[in-house]
Amino acid sequence: MAPQHEHSDRRAAVDAKLTELALYAKELCPGAFVDISPLQYEDEDGHVEVFPPAALSDADVDRLELTLAARSAEIFDHTGLYIVCAVLDTAAR
Repeated sequence: MAPQHEHSDRRAAVDAKLTELALYAKELCPGAFVDISPLQYEDEDGHVEVFPPAALSDADVDRLELTLAARSAEIFDHTGLYIVCAVLDTAAR
């Protein structure tokens, strides 16, 4: 397989998994703003940043973060794609 073809296949896989994680985050927390980025840093393949509503309890924020991290780990185990998920304070947006 040509290197360019491998690169475009990987990019398509990253885009699909970023979309999957973004939709999953919205399913878990419909009121959240979700931002995705395919920018690569060192060994990272992309990023998902979730900004939940300010009214969300700390326990719910922690649960959201752990649930997204678990899904990201599953994706890594199945595909080798390392997508970092972060749940951030809405004020940081």
